[in-house]
Amino acid sequence: MRRGHIAAVAAAAGALTVLATIPAHAAEYSSALKIKGVQYDAPGRDSNSCATGNTDEEYLTIKNYSRTATVNLKGYVVKDATGNKFTFTKNHTLQPGDYVKLRGGRGTDSDAHNVVYRNNCNFIWNNDKDTIYLYKPSGAHADTHAYTASANDRDGNGYITYHG
Repeated sequence: MRRGHIAAVAAAAGALTVLATIPAHAAEYSSALKIKGVQYDAPGRDSNSCATGNTDEEYLTIKNYSRTATVNLKGYVVKDATGNKFTFTKNHTLQPGDYVKLRGGRGTDSDAHNVVYRNNCNFIWNNDKDTIYLYKPSGAHADTHAYTASANDRDGNGYITYHG
């Protein structure tokens, strides 16, 4: 009995060693919701004026990649590298294959038009580089992407696509 226990412990330790050598950026999170893309640099000159600014042109697209599950965004959290965050506080459901654009600025959220506003006129994404984190209501990672404008935005239009 003792030998079987020792062999099981050794096998588990070996498996942990293999897992520890996998780079963190290679992790694929188990989530139906993923970041489809980000308009990190709003077209035109950046202005965070609520009256005349263009923060509503900066947005994050989140898509439900499930084939069968409907997902409610309430409780999901979006953060950047410095800790700026937005929490979905209202019910907003995404059917399989559906998406939502999380926009800056102020506006009226709409399931029909697939839009939620942060109701904050400050930009959240940096124009040179940033990291985007999407967390489930439980606090578990749903998706994470880092970008640099020079490496990831080849055409220079301020938009980067993830997960197709």
